[in-house]
Amino acid sequence: MASAVVTPARRQQLVRFFLVGVVAASVQQALLWTFTDIGGLNYILAAAIAIECTILLQYVLNNAWTFHRSQHSTMREYIRGLGKTNLVRGTAIPLQLGLLYAFVTWGGVDYLIGNGAAIVITGVYRYALDAHWTWG
Repeated sequence: MASAVVTPARRQQLVRFFLVGVVAASVQQALLWTFTDIGGLNYILAAAIAIECTILLQYVLNNAWTFHRSQHSTMREYIRGLGKTNLVRGTAIPLQLGLLYAFVTWGGVDYLIGNGAAIVITGVYRYALDAHWTWG
């Protein structure tokens, strides 16, 4: 029977990924609100822009802190890792936008609450791919 023990290093990595995610989610929510309520954009378009804006922030923070043991330190590694995380997070954008749309349209929730829920759900997906492919 395989053991499902989480090592202290993996636990620390998960906590750091979560904390970076909380910071990025806060920034994303602020941008979404700004683009929608102040800028007058449709909430789906505003969410897509806000998500893209936070991809770079998350890469910088995760590379420097979350995955510091396998940090991309040379310019080549950094650019390659940024490309990989953009692919990972780029594939999560349609998932997050689809969930956001479903929560708002069919669930009747406010777009900021729906986006927050979509962030949480897609976070598991993003962690799994980033941990094993971007920094693995």
